[in-house]
Amino acid sequence: MGLLLWLAFSSAQAEWAVNMLPGATEVSRSVFDLHMIIFWICVVIGVVVFGVMFWSMLIHRRSTGQKPAHFHESTTVEILWTVVPFVILVVMAVPATKTLIEIYDTSESELDIQITGYQWKWHYKYLGQDVEFFSNLATPAAQIHNQADKGEHYLLEVDEPLVVPVGTKVRFLITAADVIHSWWVPALAVKKDAIPGFVNESWTRIEEPGIYRGQCTELCGKDHGFMPVVVEAKSKEDFAKWLAVRKEEAAKLKELTTKEWTLQELVERGDKVYHTACASCHQAEGQGLPPMFPALKGSKIATGPKQGHLDIVFHGKPGTAMAAFGKQLSEVDIAAVITYERNAWGNAMNDMVTPQEVLALKQAEEK
Repeated sequence: MGLLLWLAFSSAQAEWAVNMLPGATEVSRSVFDLHMIIFWICVVIGVVVFGVMFWSMLIHRRSTGQKPAHFHESTTVEILWTVVPFVILVVMAVPATKTLIEIYDTSESELDIQITGYQWKWHYKYLGQDVEFFSNLATPAAQIHNQADKGEHYLLEVDEPLVVPVGTKVRFLITAADVIHSWWVPALAVKKDAIPGFVNESWTRIEEPGIYRGQCTELCGKDHGFMPVVVEAKSKEDFAKWLAVRKEEAAKLKELTTKEWTLQELVERGDKVYHTACASCHQAEGQGLPPMFPALKGSKIATGPKQGHLDIVFHGKPGTAMAAFGKQLSEVDIAAVITYERNAWGNAMNDMVTPQEVLALKQAEEK
């Protein structure tokens, strides 16, 4: 019986742990060590202050016949309560300054990655590598709507993780395209605001291969809780292979822009794009959530002129939650999702927008 109680108590302790974790990098361990140093300094201060207070109340209580001392403007007391806190602050400032300098030193990076926050996904661009992609929540909608059991990594799984090599100093250039976001991975001790028009810097050097999870920690809109961060650290050899594959895929995607697509091919691809990028607002069956997110099923946009449909997807709609996807999706994906919306849920327009039309609009915008 005693053993069962001990096991239950140990389990409860594990579930209710409230301290920080050391993390997976040298910086994260420095942050943890700083946290513990400051914590124990505070514990000592608390023990001393409350110890003196309780001792004074016990030994010098009135019932023992103690008489209060009368003194005013004691030079000794004035010096003590000025010097002692100053010394404590200096002792705390030395390790804190050392850790902060380490955190903000982004120089001599071996790989630079631009991270851009969008409502509600992350865009990763490997600078100088011609590789970029979006990372979207991958938790099934059935789990979110309590129609299925929650997975192990509920709301902390994505379709495309950020992949980095171990033993490499990686610099992050963090910004946003719409509202303020915040890119946070606790195990890496990285937490930086992503602010439109500004670029904040951070860095990491992961020592062991593995998967490290985080979230957006800025209240960035209705789907703020559905914007996870997943970082996958690979060995340098595996990362080089992964990067080569992504470069090849990027080259093939550019080739797809010139391909002659059929209506059915675009609809099939658009189905996947829609459920990744659009369904969270306009819903899986296009019924929307009026009035904030209008229905696409039978709408004037989806059943109207193609150019108007392309324009609103490409540029968004100012003053509403409709984002501009011109810089978020490839020419092929924009053409595919528009074609899907015009031919799904009974819209049956039997027409399509081609990648070449999207490319022509993009080139015209850049002139």
